[in-house]
Order: sequence, then structure tokens, then C-alpha cells
Amino acid sequence: MRLVMKFGGVALANGGKIKAVADLIKGIKEEADGKEKELVIVTSALFDVTDLLHETAPRVVKEGRVEKVKEFVEAFRAKHDTVASDAIADERVLNVVKSELKERIEELEKALIGICLLGELTARSCDYIVSFGERLAAPILAGTLQSIGIDAVHLTGGEAGIITNKGFGNAQLITGAEATIRARITPLLADNKVPVICGYIGETKEGITTTTGRGGSDYTATLIGAAIDADETWLWKETEGIMSADPKIIKDARKIPYVSYMEAMELSYFGASVLHPRAIEPVIKKKVPIRVKNLLMPEDEGTLIGNKSEQTKKAAKAITLIENTSIINIVGTAVKSISELAARIFTVLAAEGVDIIMISHGSSERAISIVINSAQRKKAINALQNINSNGTVIRDFTSNSNVCAMGVVGTGMAGTPGVAGKVFSALGKEGVSVIMISQGSSEYNISFVAKKEDAYRAAQAIHDMFEMGK
Repeated sequence: MRLVMKFGGVALANGGKIKAVADLIKGIKEEADGKEKELVIVTSALFDVTDLLHETAPRVVKEGRVEKVKEFVEAFRAKHDTVASDAIADERVLNVVKSELKERIEELEKALIGICLLGELTARSCDYIVSFGERLAAPILAGTLQSIGIDAVHLTGGEAGIITNKGFGNAQLITGAEATIRARITPLLADNKVPVICGYIGETKEGITTTTGRGGSDYTATLIGAAIDADETWLWKETEGIMSADPKIIKDARKIPYVSYMEAMELSYFGASVLHPRAIEPVIKKKVPIRVKNLLMPEDEGTLIGNKSEQTKKAAKAITLIENTSIINIVGTAVKSISELAARIFTVLAAEGVDIIMISHGSSERAISIVINSAQRKKAINALQNINSNGTVIRDFTSNSNVCAMGVVGTGMAGTPGVAGKVFSALGKEGVSVIMISQGSSEYNISFVAKKEDAYRAAQAIHDMFEMGK
């Protein structure tokens, strides 16, 4: 059996937990059936390290003080050395790992001093700096496996064949990269080695480091799973699996044993934090199942994501919320059609990198409503104000940040009469007013916007109405 397994987050919080992950990997590779599994491991950075690097890089530019860089680097080195010492029992292996950590942290220090002196942080430089989280974690995890008798070898994303375009911060795989991944990894498996691969990062054909977006280690794992024709890709998390709702919000949220690819994709794009939004795309064509498993209960089957949508019996299976959202209502003027207004709006928002969560429009009034993350509200409003610089296109627009976007998801909704009626009936009984509605042509997702103060009550009512998770 060929498996790709991804570890990250709390699993890599300290040396003890990394040792536990290594023991888990060894147990899976050498299970009692007597048949060793072919394993590929994808690792995130140590817990909170990527956030730390993202925060540090712009601060270094702002402060412009080299001594502060050296203080940060020394603390960063000490953190990784401590984790390595706690995880790796074999002194010889530990010395090799520490030597490599030292070399890579020196590279990081040079990069940070460079942006400090220049006073400028480009997207390319940012990708290079944040990549060190994974580039330091991979040698530690590989060394831990080596110290317990597993023939592990660590690779950066680029070394593993993750070749991307130059879309720094959100890089895309180039055509032909799958074949490169397969050519570089399968010989290692044939030699009974366990590749430990940096998630989240890749490189261009010229060898420039790129990243695939926050949480991108899931995406790396499924890319590799599809490329090497894995039997399954396992994403190890700190949750039971994919839940019918956020258990912090819904008191009786339950694990969903099975979801289809399309359901998982809708959930990930609409706020479910368990999966990276692009993680499903690589495996659909090859039909490689994904399993979301719980580190605290490794024997549990978790949630299986696969191609058999007929296993989905309930019309609506889960509800998700995207908090910290804003709705912008735009009314056009002096345009021929709603299409022209939409083209102008989306062009300027795309140029500013504003992501749109939901769209709705009323063509009779040439009005469009969009929902965005509140963190991008100011940037979006500035962009919309600039539309009229070459002639009036927008007559008026308003914004409201006291809202929450919600999505009801399930493949059973497609072609099933009355689902929308049940959704809005549940909201009506709770006295929840709907501000905006959107439904895709796939019918797998009914999305709406409600006031923030009504959101949790609305989610609970819909969860109860469809008996989600039962």
C-alpha cells in the first residue's frame, strides 16, 4: 500500500510530539500484516513558526535594526536546536541535523539582514523567508525517523518536483510537474526509503523559492498523492475529521464519516479550516481518496473523502460560517448592462488582490452585492472609488461589516426539491433576517449572509433542521 501522510500544527509543537509522530509513522510502516507500506511524509513548519516568520519579515523592514535581526535569529536557532535535541536520540544523527540547521539558519539571517538594510520586502523575498519553517522542520523529522531505524531522506518542495510559476504567495503547479514529482519520488520508494518533504513550498524552473498559500502543506500532500498514484493521502489533524459544523459553535456537531470530493471542495472554499481550499483539486482526476485522521485517536478511521457521492444520503450534510466578513453593495450608472458593471468592478478588485467570497446582483437596478473578508474592506473600497476616475461608473456604494457569511453544503441538495425552503424556514422560525442569498449552479451549496448577532443561532437552527451528522 502506498500512502502519503501530512503532519503539521500541534503535531510538531515540540521534540516530544515529533518523537511521537515518528513512532506513529514507524508503526504504520511496519504493521502486523507483515507487509511494509510505502510512505511519503509531508511536513509543515514547527508549530507557530510560519506565523512568526510572517510577522518578523515586515517588522525587520520597519525597524531597520540589524541587532534586532541577530536577536531574533539566535532565539530561532535555540528553538530548533532544542526541539531537535528532544526528538532525536541518536547522537550521531543529531549532530548531522544540527549542522544542517545551523547552515540553513545562517541563510535565513543573511536574508533578514538584506531586507533590513534595503528597507524593502518583496513578495519573492517574503516567500524565501517564510519557507525556512518547513526547510528546518523536515531535517528534524527525518532525523527523528533515522534515529529509530527508518531510512528517511528529507527534500525541499523543489527537490521533490514541486515546480511552480512565479505567483509568489499563491504559486501554481506548472504543466508537467506531476511527471517530475513521480520521477523524483518513486525511485526513493523502490529503495525502501521514506521521503520527508517540505510542504507549502516549491520552486520555479529557475530555482526561485515559492509558496502555495497558507495551509498549503495539505495541497502539497495531495499533489504528491496524485502524482505517485498513492492508494490514499492521509492528512493528520487535531480534530476527529470533517465535522458537520464548528464544534465551538454548534453543541452537537459530529464527525462526518464520508464526504464526496465536491462536498469537501465546497466546505474548504467556504470556511471549513480543516482543509486547504485547493487540496481536493489534484486528486479528483486520479480518484485518490483523502482521509482526515485524528492524531489523538490514530486508530479511528476519521473522515474519508472520495468519489462516491451516492454514499451521501442526507440532502444537506454540513454548515460553515465565515466570520469577519463585509458586504459591499454597488449601484452602477452610465453603463449599458450589469455585465459591463461587473467587468469594471471585478477588474479593479482583482488588480488589488481582493478575494470575493460571494456575489449577488439585481440586473434591473444594475446593482451588485459582494462579500469579502473584512481585512480587505479598506483596499476594496479604495479600488472601487478609483473606478470613477475616468468617468462615472458607480453611482453609489455602501458597506456593512456587521455580517457573517454562511454556507449549507451537501451533494444530496442537487435536484432535491424543498431544500432551500427548509433552510429559510429554519431561519424564519428563529427570526433571522437574510441579507443576501447566493446558490451555485452545482446546487451543492446554498450561501447566505446574516447579521453577526444572528449567525450562531441561525447555524444551530439549520444544523437541527437537517439533523446533520446523525
